[in-house]
Amino acid sequence: MTPTLEIVRTSQPSEAAAERLARAIARVDAQRGACRLAIPGGSALAVLPHVLKDLPQGTWSRVQLTWVDERCVPVSEPDSNRGAYLRLGLPPPRGVLPLWADDDDDPVRAVERFGREFVRSFAGALDVALLGLGEDGHVASLFPGHAALQAAGAAVFVADSPKPPPRRMSLTLPVLRATPLAVMMAAGAGKRAALRRVIRREAGLPTTALAYLVIATDIDSEGESDE
Repeated sequence: MTPTLEIVRTSQPSEAAAERLARAIARVDAQRGACRLAIPGGSALAVLPHVLKDLPQGTWSRVQLTWVDERCVPVSEPDSNRGAYLRLGLPPPRGVLPLWADDDDDPVRAVERFGREFVRSFAGALDVALLGLGEDGHVASLFPGHAALQAAGAAVFVADSPKPPPRRMSLTLPVLRATPLAVMMAAGAGKRAALRRVIRREAGLPTTALAYLVIATDIDSEGESDE
């Protein structure tokens, strides 16, 4: 399948990303009574409250939720992506599969645990992923040029993230590549250079491998042009 890139330019990227994400979740839910969703941390989490407003009643309660990446810290710490989600106070989904669980103490065992549960609870696949964009072009904790881009399986431990904190877990590129739809929010002028690279489908960026990527952004079309 030829990779597809769709750009939605708007002054309200959170709402635009939410509309596309909610539409995808509702469609999958209508087809099979559940949707397997992965979410990030950071500014992209602002999308989720809008998603719940856009979803048909009861749909969120059938979502199976996991994370595209996580920092290997307790959920109570500010760096925890799962902790940031919990602090939003959203209603509970059908099920939650942490990348880094409260009782995890070893990244190798955490990767193994997640892999087993991902097969058991998610049948080894996602229906849709929400992504943020790093200023260096990374998504999840898959950084351009990093060895983690070559990992197989469902999850990979990143011991030396270029961005602190250094110890992280991430979904692998094969999992994200196999996901039918990824919705990305890219907001703010600081993401302009990274967005330009994504739009060019630059070799070595994890986004270049994605099957269908929708980008909601408030960055104008200059992001597509050379300096």
